[in-house]
Amino acid sequence: MNTIASTYSYAAGAAAGPADPTRAAEKDTQKLARLTGLFFLLTYATSIRPVLTLYVPALSDPAFILGGARDLGLTWGAILEILLILFNIASAVAIYPVLKRRFPVLSLAFVSARIMESAFIAMGIVAVLALGTLRQQAGDADPAALTVVGQALVAIHDWTFKMGPGVVVGFGNGIILGYMMWKTRLLPRFVSILGLSGGPALLAGSAGVMLGYLEFGSTIHGLTVAPEFLWELTLGLWLLVRGFTPSAVTALERSSAACTAQ
Repeated sequence: MNTIASTYSYAAGAAAGPADPTRAAEKDTQKLARLTGLFFLLTYATSIRPVLTLYVPALSDPAFILGGARDLGLTWGAILEILLILFNIASAVAIYPVLKRRFPVLSLAFVSARIMESAFIAMGIVAVLALGTLRQQAGDADPAALTVVGQALVAIHDWTFKMGPGVVVGFGNGIILGYMMWKTRLLPRFVSILGLSGGPALLAGSAGVMLGYLEFGSTIHGLTVAPEFLWELTLGLWLLVRGFTPSAVTALERSSAACTAQ
């Protein structure tokens, strides 16, 4: 009887043993999913306020550059956008180890797109901070010339916003990430379809703005932005609360293990 029990225990342990590394890998993958979701949501928390409130006086008033006290709104807006850059890149780095198992090239393209988007944001930060510096230190400079310089800096900021969160996000967060999520089934299909539709819609709206057919911020332009906005928000909430689809994670781990064994 003891021999039979020992044999059974050994067999059970041998059967469970090989599965343990897989289960551990699946747990790690789910941790990366929740980190990715958290970072996506933090990009919302750090990006909305600068655009809607903190930068408004500097970007809407041509006389802002002509002088006055230091505007702390610009400083805090810049700090939030620096954090936005960090969270942008962190969201891509967190999900990269998962997606590269199936898409080694596209996953790297997504990271590159996130970095490129962040580069445009950084250019916009420099433009608004330069605007604030001239407001404080322009001295006796010609007001008309200062106003022109200020308008140029505002235009630079506006175009970095249109190119980064507009064009680059449409390709990276929308089409590339949406396609990888669709193929891997790491998210339900109804969620992934938001990315596959939101990316092209955002690109179409951005193209319309660049070509002069749409006014930036108009109702029609807003409708082209909405699907991408909803996609990234849903993605962040879903990953943070529920993580990846367990069956898809298991399939991805087994596929990765099979490729490694070969």
